[in-house]
Amino acid sequence: MNGLWLIFAAAILLIASGIPACFCARTSIRLQRLTTALVGAGSMLGWWGLVVASFGAAPCSISLSWHLPGGHFAMGLDALSAVFLIPVFTVPLLGSIYGLSYWRQSEHPGNGRGLGLFYGLLAGAMALVVVSRDSILFLIAWELMALAAFLLVGTESEKGEVRRAGWIYLVATHAGTLCLFALFALLRQVSGGFGLAALDAELLTSGTAATLFILTIIGFGFKAGLMPLHFWLPGAHANAPSHVSAVMSGVLLKMGIYGILRMLSLLPVALWNGEVLLAVGAATGILGIAFAIGQSDIKRLLAYSSIENIGIITMGIGLALVGRVLHRDDFILLGLGGALLHVWNHSLFKPLLFMNAGTIMHAAHTRDMNRMGGLAKSMPVTAGLFVLGAVAICGLPPLNGFASEWLIYLGLFHGVGSGVGVVCPVAGAGAAALAMIGALALACFVKMYSTVFLGVPRHPVHGQPHDPTPAMRYPMVLLAAGCIVLGFLPSLGFPLLRQAASQWLDPTGVPAVPLFESFAPFQWISGMAVALVVVAGLGIVLLRRRIRRRNTDSIGTWGCGYALPTPRMQYTASSFGDTLVALFAWVLHPRIQRPVISSPFPAQTEFSTEVSDVVLEQKILPVVRMVAGLFERFRALQRGPISQYLLYVAITVVVLLVWTLPLGSIFKRLFQY
Repeated sequence: MNGLWLIFAAAILLIASGIPACFCARTSIRLQRLTTALVGAGSMLGWWGLVVASFGAAPCSISLSWHLPGGHFAMGLDALSAVFLIPVFTVPLLGSIYGLSYWRQSEHPGNGRGLGLFYGLLAGAMALVVVSRDSILFLIAWELMALAAFLLVGTESEKGEVRRAGWIYLVATHAGTLCLFALFALLRQVSGGFGLAALDAELLTSGTAATLFILTIIGFGFKAGLMPLHFWLPGAHANAPSHVSAVMSGVLLKMGIYGILRMLSLLPVALWNGEVLLAVGAATGILGIAFAIGQSDIKRLLAYSSIENIGIITMGIGLALVGRVLHRDDFILLGLGGALLHVWNHSLFKPLLFMNAGTIMHAAHTRDMNRMGGLAKSMPVTAGLFVLGAVAICGLPPLNGFASEWLIYLGLFHGVGSGVGVVCPVAGAGAAALAMIGALALACFVKMYSTVFLGVPRHPVHGQPHDPTPAMRYPMVLLAAGCIVLGFLPSLGFPLLRQAASQWLDPTGVPAVPLFESFAPFQWISGMAVALVVVAGLGIVLLRRRIRRRNTDSIGTWGCGYALPTPRMQYTASSFGDTLVALFAWVLHPRIQRPVISSPFPAQTEFSTEVSDVVLEQKILPVVRMVAGLFERFRALQRGPISQYLLYVAITVVVLLVWTLPLGSIFKRLFQY
């Protein structure tokens, strides 16, 4: 049996998973369970197809004729596709199980069925995107994916903020799609067909190759969230239901990365292509985490953190491109292998953190971290799972984020020591940028954990916060387990990653694909991880024994030396990150409202800071408002009388006649009648 047909059937089953539930009662929990069962069946069928196809170790393809003009119904599966299909068939299933409790149908009768319908459509469309090998089929699947995500973002469309985020996403995604139309049209002109096949470098001029590269980065960069094309992402992730945010961050953004990798594998590249991607990735990573530090909205913080991780992945791709041009196997394996491993890692710890945020929001009834605090006492499981996700996303051992970032570090260090004059400074700057990203990420998640879980509640909470139900807890536990397994045993994924990275190696230069272990001594990773856990465990045991032996008094936290401290004396999310926000004020442009003291006995006042998206709020929206104001003046032409519209038609006909025919010919034809 062809595994590719099984994957196609899985995609169709995922797309149709929400349809049967649409005919059930609006408040019936059965429809939600039915949708989840069909999503599970589709995901299992997809995994079966991957196993049958040996995860693309031997590439397979299907090509059928169809009635659409141009192209063929062409699908394919190779190791690169398999790398991205693994999260596609994993994260949406866990998110659907999470949604059984997080977004109960009985509590959301107005939008529950629509959410289930478009949730499956999104998952199935992403699977089709990854296996498409024809431009027309790819664009159809891409548009299905974009529209499904738009409808999921707008689940709570009765809220103005949600509608605004949805429309911004729709405009951004279609701006990227227009670039993809231009990309595939140019490919059609160069290659003579719509198939996604490698191009002969002799068929391309340098200008055409540069245009194809730029269209690829812009078109897919919108979906991936590369800066400054990211402006849709924070609002969309913040306003979508948390399990939808988990899928969008963990999988949807990776479709942009997949598109970049797939197209770059088909195009001839130059050295400046890799340098540009390294620079764009570094800027995206640094600015993404800088914006995250300035957020007090828990989901917007995680959204900007996703941008940071996309930057890290892009840096790995840029390094691999440099290696492809210079025929350096170590650059390719370490850069592309690290990027693909980080794709997996991010698809584990970021859905974990978004689901964790949904649990916190259920308990605190707010997304504002300035109103939270002290939740670790009443939600210990949630706090523990958050710590696992935070350690992983900060790239700290022994969890999975360390392994992928370390691969990219090694690749950059190889670049510094390569002796190639052009590469050394670029790789050195990349290594410094990656180090800065890691330090800022650590500060960001220390801020998030301390503000949300430590101290005492800053504001009263309705009801008693508690850990989530099993339906919400088990998906998070499985994601955390994945972070642990890939952290202790990253070599489990090396065969598939090596096979995917080998597509960029020069087949004439190496008789066999080199092993990761030849460039990265991973043998000691597992031992180091076990040693860290043992040392940390012993430290905790010894500390607890010492505390028990001594008489200690219980005192309030965050006392700050006051005899009668209040919750207001604690650090808030804004004050904790104030120093770093001030350091990046030149790009963040924080809005600060300072207290005004106008008398010896001033009235009550407040201090607040807000870091909004500079690209959206200060660049794009002012231009949109200006253009809208210009078009507002043309409303005088649209008054309503039929006679006025008939006059417009007559004027248009006369202008077209004058434009298309010589004036003498017009008079000659008139006099003939």
